[in-house]
Amino acid sequence: MAFTKILVPTDFSPNAKEAVRMAVDVAKRYDASLCLIHVFQSVAYLLPEGFVMQSSVQLTDILDDLEKMVRSEKADAERAGVLRVDAELVEGVPASEIVRYAKDKGCDLIVMGTHGRTGITHALMGSIAEKVVRTSECPVLTIRDLGRAAV
Repeated sequence: MAFTKILVPTDFSPNAKEAVRMAVDVAKRYDASLCLIHVFQSVAYLLPEGFVMQSSVQLTDILDDLEKMVRSEKADAERAGVLRVDAELVEGVPASEIVRYAKDKGCDLIVMGTHGRTGITHALMGSIAEKVVRTSECPVLTIRDLGRAAV
């Protein structure tokens, strides 16, 4: 199977950076384009007084920082030899937005890191990668957190 458009969602963690490196390698082998995205959720807190959200200044600062980080990932992929790289921020629930983005943009492979959570942490936090694997219409290559791998 030849891949033409590869989606790499990133949370900028070391594991996500490894997924970007892997996606760059696959993109170069198949002369595929790369789509780098970071999915963010606006945070609201429920307090006795009501909901509290970030101020517009705080949100602007956060989005500026995220934009710089995603542009940096794009520049790294281009320096590594990928000819066509798009990068953008997407707002929403991460797993759902990753799957939607892949379908809407015609991606034929998703490469993403997984944090390898187990036990109660996995039960409480769930796994974005697991949800993407279960719901994606295209193949998903997950890159395991090698720092936690059993030897």
